[in-house]
Amino acid sequence: MTDALPIDDVLPAIRAALAGENRLVLAAPPGAGKTTRAPLALLDEDWLAGKRMLLLEPRRIAARMAAERMATSLGEKIGGRIGLSTRVDRAVSAATRIEVVTDGLFTRRILADPELAGVGAVLFDEFHERSLNLDLGLALALDVQGALRDDLRLVVMSATLDTARIAAVLGAPVVESDGRLFPVETIYLGRGDQRVEDRMAQAIRRALREQTGSVLAFLPGMGEIRRTMERLEDFGDDVMLAPLYGALSPQAQDAAVRPAPAGKRKVVIATDIAESSLTIDAVNIVIDAGLARIAESDGDGGTTLVTRRAARANVDQRCGRAGRTGPGVCYRLWDEAGTRGLAAEPTPEIASGDLAGLALALAEWGERDAARLTFIDPPANGRLEKARRTLAELGAIDAAGALTAKGRAMAALPMAPQLAAMIAGAGDGADRALAAQIAVLIGERGLGGASADLRDRLNRFTADNSRRAVALRAQARRWGGGDVAASAAEAGRIIASATPSRIARARTGEPGAYLTVGGRALHIDPADALSKSTWLAIADSAGASSGARILAAAPIREEDARRLGGEEIAELADYDAAAGAVKARRVKRVGAIILSETPLPKPSGAAAAGALVAAVERHGLDIIGAAGAIRQTQARLALAREVFGDDKPGSNWPALDDATLLERVNDWLAPLLAVTPSLPALSATDLRRAVLGLIDWDRARALDDAAPLSFTTPAGHSVTIDYLSENAPLVEARVQEFYGASAHPTIASGRMPLVISLLSPARRQIALTRDLPGFWRGGYRDMAKDMRGRYPKHDWPDDPAAARPHEGRTKARL
Repeated sequence: MTDALPIDDVLPAIRAALAGENRLVLAAPPGAGKTTRAPLALLDEDWLAGKRMLLLEPRRIAARMAAERMATSLGEKIGGRIGLSTRVDRAVSAATRIEVVTDGLFTRRILADPELAGVGAVLFDEFHERSLNLDLGLALALDVQGALRDDLRLVVMSATLDTARIAAVLGAPVVESDGRLFPVETIYLGRGDQRVEDRMAQAIRRALREQTGSVLAFLPGMGEIRRTMERLEDFGDDVMLAPLYGALSPQAQDAAVRPAPAGKRKVVIATDIAESSLTIDAVNIVIDAGLARIAESDGDGGTTLVTRRAARANVDQRCGRAGRTGPGVCYRLWDEAGTRGLAAEPTPEIASGDLAGLALALAEWGERDAARLTFIDPPANGRLEKARRTLAELGAIDAAGALTAKGRAMAALPMAPQLAAMIAGAGDGADRALAAQIAVLIGERGLGGASADLRDRLNRFTADNSRRAVALRAQARRWGGGDVAASAAEAGRIIASATPSRIARARTGEPGAYLTVGGRALHIDPADALSKSTWLAIADSAGASSGARILAAAPIREEDARRLGGEEIAELADYDAAAGAVKARRVKRVGAIILSETPLPKPSGAAAAGALVAAVERHGLDIIGAAGAIRQTQARLALAREVFGDDKPGSNWPALDDATLLERVNDWLAPLLAVTPSLPALSATDLRRAVLGLIDWDRARALDDAAPLSFTTPAGHSVTIDYLSENAPLVEARVQEFYGASAHPTIASGRMPLVISLLSPARRQIALTRDLPGFWRGGYRDMAKDMRGRYPKHDWPDDPAAARPHEGRTKARL
């Protein structure tokens, strides 16, 4: 390697750190050379003698190009000292010292071989992308390192990284490399009402008019890239258009990365794969749509891709691509003020995506408690439990959380559990072979075409003789165990057999609209021939909420849909907020899909209670008649936290905020409604006890001392303390009840004064005080003078602090 790169300056520090430590964090900006130079610099280290190094990449294209660059630098082809292992390509030999591996394959490898025999180091590249497999792979590798292989080196490499936090979690030293970035001018084009591909096409034309050089444009996905290129088809021979996304053939990807031919300008239109994973030569103009395609849990036991605004770290990386070789320009398709509103960092997939795959891996690892592993961001317990419920529904784990025979078969397949269940659960060889083909198509976007009809894609896939299709058909045969697959017409049945929640029926009167058994609303273009099918099995979708689109599906026969979806007759009840009543009906249904229904005169107790709980979840706590008791309880807890802070016994006061109460509504409200199925009829006392039942008994008792419900006046009368007033904590009573009080009343062990609302004999407020002794000495005199004129029969002593308190009786009755 003759060209100097910024990473070269820190290679001695990397070698020195790994000579004495088994963990390292390496931070280097895009273009510094970390991906190719760092692994090669470690080849001759003593601790790697006789062992292989694994370089993990979160994207297949990045893995292939990293392997090619390193092999070329050594004057070799891939398969020699530099090897490559992806789902499509494998070129590894006995001579291989550095094996570039996609992160998903590494997870399978470490699960199959926890000792990582023959491996001396694992380098986690592009860790800032925070794919679920990278996070999981690192956690498993750390576990192996701590229990079995203290000689194993682990290196976390990233272009942008919260270095201090990552290093603290790992207990690792940090080596940082400077980048090489020229000034980049940023031009904001503003947001418009047009489709993003229209705005991008206009921005590309403008950039080519205003600037010289080649363009790198960022869009969220393959569909937007294709539509943008359609709008630019009229360019002349002097401009070369090149798409860049993961589903392209290697030849097309290479064409996008190479410099433009002499005399031509190049426009590369790419997904975020070009942010940091790849080096694209001769680009000095960047155009950014500011969007990212993110994997999120779809709420139906799977993952869907949704389009979100990119994080500030992402758009900054994209912008920096324009300044790699000289001064550049970055056009942004939004307003400058919008940049300030972007999230600082992208959300890790472990915090947003479906965790079923992680839960399956943990079960295979033999570790139910994820907290026992070192995750940079631990998975949320609630989401992990939901993932385990999904695995149980798929038949992958038993009641104890251990892998079943089907679960072991699923775990051996490198794919999402929902797809693995489709193969592992297929009845015969032909069904299993078809399930494997479907799994390949869903895992490889663009394979077999872009039709939403999975039958069309299957037919095109089986007839495709491209290198990629041939390799993936061979993979499907390995997964499915045979060549002879069932007819593509059976695709819907195969999908529904594995994931019945994905069965969907067309909505009457809404062309292209569908509702799944699991309750998701999806849609397809009404012009698509597939929209004429009444029943579908959904294999793939994108988008969230009501905007979710069907990307791949197949028709399913109604009798199969009803059988596989679990048709049943049930009583359903709904709360009519306007009428304040629960209405019931008997339905024939397949999950959320109602086939027929008959009104019922009265709901059963269980159905009514369920409807009321659902109404509270939907509308909030305030639809409960005595919700004030809940609000008072929340305010009492807030006061205890404010007053006591971290002091004993006031530490760790729970919030019991609305989000917590709604999340646990079945724990405290459902039991009450089982006895009294009416929101208006629930008593304040019962609601208060139910809510406080969510915290431990000692804490609930301490709350009565810290923030009591009532206060006894000097006259011996118990009055309620109002914790919701703007003057809270507030008590009100006739002024005569406080005669004789020489000290101001307090709660919370004397730390919080009560606000006293003093009332006239007619129970109208005549004074408000937080200092009763001071009021007796001052304001009382003018007040008493006025009151003697209005209420001459009542007691208005000159020295109220020394007078006998009473409940406001007249002098004649004293």
